Amino acid sequence: MTVGGAAAGSLRVGVTQWHATADVEANLKIALDLVGRAAADGARLVVLPENGLLLGTNAQMRARPLAEDGPEVTALAEAAAAHGVTVVLGGMKNATPDGVFNSAVVLGPDGRLLGRYDKIHLFDARVGGQSFEASSVEQAGAQPVLLDLGGTLVGLTICYDVRFPELARALALAGAEVLLVPSAFTYLTGRAHWHTLLRARAIENGCYVVAPATVRSPSGAGHDPFETYGHALAVSPWGDVLLDLEERSPAVEVVELDLAAARDVRASLPVLAGTKPVAYRTSPQTISVPILEEQR
Repeated sequence: MTVGGAAAGSLRVGVTQWHATADVEANLKIALDLVGRAAADGARLVVLPENGLLLGTNAQMRARPLAEDGPEVTALAEAAAAHGVTVVLGGMKNATPDGVFNSAVVLGPDGRLLGRYDKIHLFDARVGGQSFEASSVEQAGAQPVLLDLGGTLVGLTICYDVRFPELARALALAGAEVLLVPSAFTYLTGRAHWHTLLRARAIENGCYVVAPATVRSPSGAGHDPFETYGHALAVSPWGDVLLDLEERSPAVEVVELDLAAARDVRASLPVLAGTKPVAYRTSPQTISVPILEEQR
């Protein structure tokens, strides 16, 4: 999908974070405010977190999927047009004629719905004694998606996708200089893995990674169906953390991505040019080591 508005050598991105609940109207009010604040600070692209409009139990999210032509997306599209910014709603339970997907919806600066990315990797996992069965709410997408923002290619991913480096690599090989990872990352896994995973995806692909996030209740444990980690990040192609919103809520900051820096990193460490996809599809050879008699 293509949209104009990026500066030739840089891209100003509004990175957002808030404590999302099952109250769609309250969440939408926060989202609209943060879009306006980011635009006022010069953002050309504003990215909202996964499940930012509705975060609750699986039963709550099954009971109220949103829709691309629904009032919530319409309100965000009107805000995008009013402020002249591109908005990526980083993930919502999206009721479509083909079923419910977890979709990152792209709204252009003219307010048009430009397209969407349906999350490929669903969070079916058991962490800290709690079961997360995303496939009981949504079905998996199958198509990677790039956003062409005035000549800057931006790869769209959602949350759990970050654990699958194959997707990030495919987007980078297709030309992505920025990867979006809007998330509602669990608190337990976030403390252990969030920064490491995002920095790894940036380093191994020589690209920026921008990851807005939901964050747990300020009241602490026991106030959410599951706690999310927050720490919305922007990471440079060298792996430096440019921005960390920690546990602030609601919060937005605009980060300027120097696209020339990404190209310099890729030129000095030409990892993408050195990939060998044919070799990776070949079954590994196994070398057997004999066990000596005295080792038995």
